[in-house]
Amino acid sequence: MLAFSKYQGLGNDFILIEGRGDQLPAAIHSPDPAWVRRICDRRFGIGADGLILALPPQASGELRMRIFNADGSEAEMCGNGIRCLARFLADSDGDAAGRCWPIETPAGMIIPELQPDGQIRVDMGAPFLEPASVPTTLRANEAGLPTGELQVGEVSLPVAAVGMGNPHVVVPVSDLTTIPFEEWGTHLEINSAFPAKTNVHFLQVHSRSQLEIRVWERGAGPTLACGTGACATLVAAVLLGLSDRQATVALPGGPLEISWAETTASVFMTGPADAVFDGVINPELMPAAQTGSNGSLESQQGSRLVETKSAESTTKPVDDDCTEAEAQARVQAFLESTSLDSMINIATESLEQRTLSRFQRDGQA
Repeated sequence: MLAFSKYQGLGNDFILIEGRGDQLPAAIHSPDPAWVRRICDRRFGIGADGLILALPPQASGELRMRIFNADGSEAEMCGNGIRCLARFLADSDGDAAGRCWPIETPAGMIIPELQPDGQIRVDMGAPFLEPASVPTTLRANEAGLPTGELQVGEVSLPVAAVGMGNPHVVVPVSDLTTIPFEEWGTHLEINSAFPAKTNVHFLQVHSRSQLEIRVWERGAGPTLACGTGACATLVAAVLLGLSDRQATVALPGGPLEISWAETTASVFMTGPADAVFDGVINPELMPAAQTGSNGSLESQQGSRLVETKSAESTTKPVDDDCTEAEAQARVQAFLESTSLDSMINIATESLEQRTLSRFQRDGQA
């Protein structure tokens, strides 16, 4: 039985799975891309822009985050995702305002902090501006910002590239409502100027403190928000002389507050993250239930997904001296001896306790 939580940050939504106790099997903590695509599918799965795993740390952090796009590819970082993870941790553990989490990511250590109003402020680290670290083949201008012009069809677009642990390209435009968004986004994501592909952000400047972007995310397409993209946009706008160092970045899903004190400093992002629902994945949708003889994941359109209205359940890790085969045998025995209704009841009791804890904490804030 596997419990999950669904969270969203400005409409950018994620499936979150608890694994800090090292209780997740390899098929979950190192998932097959086909399984990620399956559970992120909005018709045959849970539905999300991505999957986030909370895992034990490997270095000096409190925990480690792995995040997978809806197409199954792994991302280095996600600003909306890490805010959702921080809120999930606070809800799970009953943490109050001021709580910080040093979280290991492929983009480095990221530290979100729970604010008194429930929003999450995140130290996103300093931006990557050296072209090779973005990565991009664009050359840095006199301000140290990789810039250039890229051809999309018959149009030449002025662009700027910024790394926030993942690659971004920012395209200033005069009017967001008139651009061929999907055509330009599709072409720029895979442009040869970005060896690892890129997230694409079209920027309209309303004032030096009011920016607006539309987001085309690498591996996901159009999304309502991108936290790292909002940070990259501010950095590019500052170095292009279009923005102050603190500004509101409006996205289709809502605004983020972004600040960057100086060129070598961290970028800070503040924004919301909210619980949507929690539930239990039907065993038929688990990777082991779908693995065929060739090791690939087979489609099961008839698989069911059970949702509950409360908070998350956790699974106890197996004994240290228990082999993987023994652990799998125990799981199989449990599944065969326990009805689905019983599994749901077990999870619901724990989920309700977590939800009650969250409401009690928020009521005292």
